[in-house]
Amino acid sequence: MTASQPAAPEITYDEFMKVDIRVGTIVAAEPFPEARKPAIKLRIDFGGDIGVKRSSAQITKYYRPEELVGRQVVAVVNFPVRQIGPFMSEVLTLGVPDPNGEVVLLHPEREVPIGGRMF
Repeated sequence: MTASQPAAPEITYDEFMKVDIRVGTIVAAEPFPEARKPAIKLRIDFGGDIGVKRSSAQITKYYRPEELVGRQVVAVVNFPVRQIGPFMSEVLTLGVPDPNGEVVLLHPEREVPIGGRMF
C-alpha cells in the first residue's frame, strides 16, 4: 500500500471501535529466516488481560532485533491468529510505508502505560 492509493470506503465510528488498537512494549525480537519476505519475530507485552503476544513484522530495512527490545509499538490485538510459515502471529504490529515501500513502525510520541487503547 502506498500513499497514492485512494482512501478506504467510509465507515462508522462504531465500526472503527471494533478494531482494538493497543500500545505494547517489545520484550523479545529475533530474525525470522523462514518467512517468505524478510521479517522479525516479536513478542510484545500489552499487560493486563492481553498479556504477551507474538507478531511477525516485515521491518528489516530500518530495525534490527537487538534494537527493538524495550521499544513501544502500536498493534491491532483483536484480529484472528494468522499463520506465517511455521509462526503463529497473534497481533498486527502497525507501520506505514516510506517512499520506497519499506515499513516504518508506528509508536507513541512519549512513553505511555502498556495496554492503552487508541481512540
